[in-house]
Amino acid sequence: MLVALGLGMVATFMVLIITKRATPVVALILVPVAFGLFAGAGLGISDMITDGIKDLAPTAAMLFFAIIFFGIMIDVGLFDPVVRAVVRAVHDDPARLVVGTAVLAGVVSLDGDGSTTFIITTAALLPLYLKLGVSPVVLTVVAGLTNGTMNILPWGGPTARAASALNIDTNDVFVPMVPALVAALVVVLLFAYHLGVLERRRIGKLQIRDSILAPKEEVLVAAGGGTGLPPRSRRARGSGSAGTGSAAYDDAPTGDHDLSATVANPSDDDRDASFSGVLDPNRETLRPKLFWVNAGLTVALLAILGADIIAIPVLFMIFAGIALAINFPHVKQQQEAITRHSSSIVSVVAMVLAAAVLTGVFNGTGMVDAIAHWLADGIPDWMGPHMAIVIGVLSIPLTFLMSNDAFYYGVLPVLSETATRYGIDPTEMARASITGQTVHMQSPLVPAILLLVALAGVSLADHHKKVLWRATVVSLVMLAVGVLVGAIPF
Repeated sequence: MLVALGLGMVATFMVLIITKRATPVVALILVPVAFGLFAGAGLGISDMITDGIKDLAPTAAMLFFAIIFFGIMIDVGLFDPVVRAVVRAVHDDPARLVVGTAVLAGVVSLDGDGSTTFIITTAALLPLYLKLGVSPVVLTVVAGLTNGTMNILPWGGPTARAASALNIDTNDVFVPMVPALVAALVVVLLFAYHLGVLERRRIGKLQIRDSILAPKEEVLVAAGGGTGLPPRSRRARGSGSAGTGSAAYDDAPTGDHDLSATVANPSDDDRDASFSGVLDPNRETLRPKLFWVNAGLTVALLAILGADIIAIPVLFMIFAGIALAINFPHVKQQQEAITRHSSSIVSVVAMVLAAAVLTGVFNGTGMVDAIAHWLADGIPDWMGPHMAIVIGVLSIPLTFLMSNDAFYYGVLPVLSETATRYGIDPTEMARASITGQTVHMQSPLVPAILLLVALAGVSLADHHKKVLWRATVVSLVMLAVGVLVGAIPF
């Protein structure tokens, strides 16, 4: 009964999101409540949801102040040189821009925090995507794939969870999987290049104004009646009317490569509120005299983040306060700095707290334990010697449908105990279990991906339509290479 309700709850939620019958916030709240009551939770569902909120409250706080901190760094011009460097490297080619997105996301992902990766990547590159007509969905897909793949780093979380759940050493899990990680990253780069080529065919080579490279005098203004798109891309679609950049997307050809058609027009104002003028060298919020102070502040934050010596929410609270005090010493300026990013803060934090309802009901009703034992009992004897492959394949859908904590502390130990009967070492089971992380990162239960789509102004449904099959391929490649190099037994 609990198994059916658990799977039905997740399936209902996903159908509502993908078909756009409900917003993530509404679905994350109402669907679990309904299924929790069917499961007999009664008034106890209040305690379950409260427990879920307690678990995710630190994440919500971290995202709140992370958006403020990096939003300030965007406002004061810290990332402007990065944008100009990317523009110089692009050489009018969307394929280079998209591959550069994968590279930047990969480098920033070394700190092990998905939210930081997505904020920095979006801050540096989204203005360029919007100004030049490249679909923001491409950005979310590539950044999501890259960070999800890098998520198996020992300090990223899943690998440490798998190791602690089975009482084994983290390095014993990760090091043998390095070749598989490299192979998966190569696949991600190939996907990025392919998406870039499709964008190149759709809009032609980018027409980058020289003003984007000007550090002081000029403001980046898109040519052609305020469309926000390069002249060539507008002519290619036969559009002679003025309008917004997103409106110009409507004439793009249909097909799998029509990623721009998925941009959510209602969120254009929100994107402008969060990222407007990041390429404008004359904006009032610039603090050129404090550039190196802000750079040092950001480097210090990332260093402490990587050292894991201060709780992440507390770290971002402190550094957001310092950034506000240094760059905007007056109270009115500080209020305006926070308000500029309020739309992003509200949407992201609301989705995170709503996700607490689903995780709270999922764990509190016993659905996770029921699914774990159902899977263990349902595996036939002939598959016993191949349990590592089984857990690797199962990790793809299960880590998408449930939190990492639920999977690694609830499902993995049960299946690992079964695997020991067939001579499979817990370390090998742990290695196989982390291969589904590329798909896991796309889950609506992951706060970082909610942050990414919110900042990029892309609907979660449109992101999923383009990313899920690609993420599945990356995870299967990681699993296959892990088997080929002997890290995972077949």
